[in-house]
Amino acid sequence: MIFQRQITVATRGRGTVAITEEVRDVVRESGVRDGLCNIFIQHTSASLLLTENADPDVRRDLETFLGRLVPDGDPAYRHDAEGPDDMAAHVRTMLTESSLTVPIRDGTLALGTWQGIFVWEHRHAAHRRQVIVTVQG
Repeated sequence: MIFQRQITVATRGRGTVAITEEVRDVVRESGVRDGLCNIFIQHTSASLLLTENADPDVRRDLETFLGRLVPDGDPAYRHDAEGPDDMAAHVRTMLTESSLTVPIRDGTLALGTWQGIFVWEHRHAAHRRQVIVTVQG
């Protein structure tokens, strides 16, 4: 059995937005007891993140690290049609994840105690991001 829903995530600009509860709702709605949940973001300048959900400093530190690794406005970038964060956002997405798969056990996501699922916006401006959640079991 395959069950699929699309969720829309409003971002506030660069940073993370928790979507664990929305994904859990899709799993619950599917009725699948044991299987897999795939989460896929339909964008090239935002990604998905599976990381600690208890201390927001973890996500801030990841943003700091990625900012050092992939700075905005690097003069080596040719693609800057939408501003200095344009190409950096694409590189950040390529280095992170566009898709995550999480096991489903006993009708719920089999996440660890401190794990959460997030959309990671790589652009400075707010966006509405589309995420497809597919449950198979």
